[in-house]
Amino acid sequence: MVKMTYVEASREAVREMMHADEAVWCLGEDLGRGSVFGQYLGLQEEFGKDRIADAPISEAAIMGAAFGAAMVGTRPIVEMRFSDFALCATDELVNQIAKARFMFGGQSRAPMVIRKPIGLWRSSAAQHSQSLESWYVHIPGLVVVCPATPQDNYSMMKAAIKCDDPVVYLEHKNIWGMEGEVDTSLEATLGEAVIRRVGSDVTVVSWSDTANLCVKAAETLATQGVDAEVIDLRSLWPWDKKAVIASVRKTGRLVVAHESVAVGGFGAEVVATVVEQAGDALRGPVRRLGAPRSLVAYAPNLEDKMRVTEAMIVTAAQETLGK
Repeated sequence: MVKMTYVEASREAVREMMHADEAVWCLGEDLGRGSVFGQYLGLQEEFGKDRIADAPISEAAIMGAAFGAAMVGTRPIVEMRFSDFALCATDELVNQIAKARFMFGGQSRAPMVIRKPIGLWRSSAAQHSQSLESWYVHIPGLVVVCPATPQDNYSMMKAAIKCDDPVVYLEHKNIWGMEGEVDTSLEATLGEAVIRRVGSDVTVVSWSDTANLCVKAAETLATQGVDAEVIDLRSLWPWDKKAVIASVRKTGRLVVAHESVAVGGFGAEVVATVVEQAGDALRGPVRRLGAPRSLVAYAPNLEDKMRVTEAMIVTAAQETLGK
């Protein structure tokens, strides 16, 4: 076990995979300087400019070049800096990368990790604060991952690099400095959720940084006599339906919470699946928490209106129990 921050964990995972496989390399803007959040700090000195490659300010060019390299046998890690900026490369990702294996009949594929930092980060405003995970879940051919802890940012990064399909890898900007114990021998399976807290009264489902809030909310609920089970999905596609259904059949109640906009959010998919497959087990109203359909303001007091909070999660769980 080694104590690492969220950003250090992902950097160490990339480093180890680059040593293990010469086909792994990184492409993006300012990687030689470590990139915006230090994800690549020191890696160019260790592996050289050919494997930690700096690119011009053109997301479309970065994504397209990496796609071509992936199709001829390498495993690129593509750095988009902010998920908002990555929209400039949507055509390459959605119309080309996601469809490559299907359109070539399995003769070619695109083993790529596309890193798109997401989420609210104090006063970053409307163009730097979005969480767009539900967009990518909607696209067949893409794997979508949202790690919430240093352990998962280590283990899931390694799993993503090994994956033979393109992985949209969504790290939350607000938790780069989060510290935690990392077991470097622990492997993660894409599509497998983790139960962050075992409970019997209500199932709370989340991912990314909101999953950390859910753990805190569960601790608060415990002081009120409510035993909440917290499921961190980690992967949104594929997602662990079996774990969620099994938990709801045990607790009979469901709360789903996420930072992204509630309208059309992945939380609705979780709720619909539970109602379809375990509706007979529900013993209380389902609650779904997400941001309002509004742009993120620069002003902190207005930005806070977009946040799902620990208190909101506690209230939603109490409501499912009729309290």
